[in-house]
Amino acid sequence: MIPVAAPAGEAPEYELVGDLLRKALPVAPVAVAVAAIFAGLDGALSAGVGVALVAGNLLLAAASLVWAGRISLGLLMGVALGGYAVRIGLLFLLVLLLQDLDWIHLPSLGLTLVITHLGLLFWELRYVSASLAHPGLKPTTAPATFASKERAQ
Repeated sequence: MIPVAAPAGEAPEYELVGDLLRKALPVAPVAVAVAAIFAGLDGALSAGVGVALVAGNLLLAAASLVWAGRISLGLLMGVALGGYAVRIGLLFLLVLLLQDLDWIHLPSLGLTLVITHLGLLFWELRYVSASLAHPGLKPTTAPATFASKERAQ
């Protein structure tokens, strides 16, 4: 069988999620502050929970793709398609369980979930490499091409 995933420690999924989470660090206090302005302490706590749920969702996505990729290509495709629905369902279930807590402000939680997910994913689009030669993030330096090697000689 041909290996589908990179060796442990080199999985581009973890590289992408790590980059997304680094970008989420400066966004999280802003989301909490905006929610605090509009909904007080309950809004701030709810926004914090929302950011944590987004981070957990992204980590779960990466872990499931790495796991499936090491088993088979068919499973990888199934997890990529079905895993999204499962994770969204899990987020929905968690929000249903959290909504009855006294300190949860549901609009703050919901807006934080949607805006943080979409914002981080669209932001990350600029940094993702669409090349099999460099899966994951775009390289910071241009790779040497055959033509540039010929000119150097």
